[in-house]
Amino acid sequence: MKSAIAGWVNKVPEVTLSFWMIKILSTTVGETGADFLAVDAGFGAGPTSIGMAAVLAIALFCQFRTKGYTPWIYWLTVVLVSIVGTQITDILTDILDVSLYTSTAVFSTLLAINFLVWYRVEHNLSIREIVTPRRELFYWATVLCTFALGTAAGDLATEALGLGFTLGAVIFGALIAATLVAWHMGCNRVLTFWIAYILTRPFGASLGDLLTQSKTYGGLGMGATWTSAIFLCVIVILVAVAQISVGNRKTITQ
Repeated sequence: MKSAIAGWVNKVPEVTLSFWMIKILSTTVGETGADFLAVDAGFGAGPTSIGMAAVLAIALFCQFRTKGYTPWIYWLTVVLVSIVGTQITDILTDILDVSLYTSTAVFSTLLAINFLVWYRVEHNLSIREIVTPRRELFYWATVLCTFALGTAAGDLATEALGLGFTLGAVIFGALIAATLVAWHMGCNRVLTFWIAYILTRPFGASLGDLLTQSKTYGGLGMGATWTSAIFLCVIVILVAVAQISVGNRKTITQ
């Protein structure tokens, strides 16, 4: 393993139940938040994408400047990546008229290439060892690819293939559960983690569409505004707890 940068500790949180809860909530907010900004708030897809990309760049700058896991910066970056990833897919589909089959294939290829290069350079895909700038760069590039791919795959399943929001959420949820079972049975931890991580995005996207879309289109009609607000509040609470926990651990070790 390459030596960690002086003073650095792992930049990614421990994979706990709280991690997966915030991850799924973040993926749903990425879907509903992008819809709220582009449609409900009336900014449009282009300005929303440019604005969120600029905010994401600032968040990534802050994230890269930290020397360890800082919950509020890390999860803010994840939420912003989720929104930007959603917007990338939406622009390709709605504005550039790129087929969901094509975008899903392209993002799958990009993700595979990213994993291949990451492994060839670092010989390790574990998130337990994000302790150098290069590894962190690979990590966030992978995260962005998973969000864009997940949005495309989720829309492909629920819309192009006609599964609908409810069945789509059930299927992706079942696949995540199957991955968890495989992990408990001793399958490779790194492999099962990334499979589950990728699947949470289409699951969150399907769940977001199910909650926000009108009943006419098979949704529950909650709307993007209320869904985004509720999920963001839960994320803030969970991240605040994580931030306090990290602060307490630092105090004890000093």
